[in-house]
Amino acid sequence: MKWHKSLYAGDSIVHKISKIKWKILHNAGQIDIYVIALASNPQNLLDIIPSRELLQKAYPKKEMYVVGLAKGYEEALEVAVSIIDEVYRSTGSFAVSEYLFQKEKMG
Repeated sequence: MKWHKSLYAGDSIVHKISKIKWKILHNAGQIDIYVIALASNPQNLLDIIPSRELLQKAYPKKEMYVVGLAKGYEEALEVAVSIIDEVYRSTGSFAVSEYLFQKEKMG
C-alpha cells in the first residue's frame, strides 16, 4: 500500500490522519472510516473502500495508492468529488492519477 504525500481528508478527521493511517497499516479495525484510492479498474477514477475490507488477508492492497481518508460514506463521496473537481479545474481533464503523481513530484 502506498500513500499520497498530502492526503485529502474529510473535515471530521483532518486532525486524526496520522492515527488513522497507523491503524490501517497495523490492521486495527476502525468503524466508519473509508479509504479513497486510485481506481483499480482503468474505467474508473477513484475507489472508495471501507477500511474494514482492508482487514481481509486476501484483499489486494499491495498495489493500492491511497489519496484520501474520510469518516462515513457521505464524507468519502465529498472528498472524492473535491479531488476530481480539483483535477478538472487544474487540467481541464479527468486524468486523476496523472495529476496526483505530478502534484506529488512537485512538492
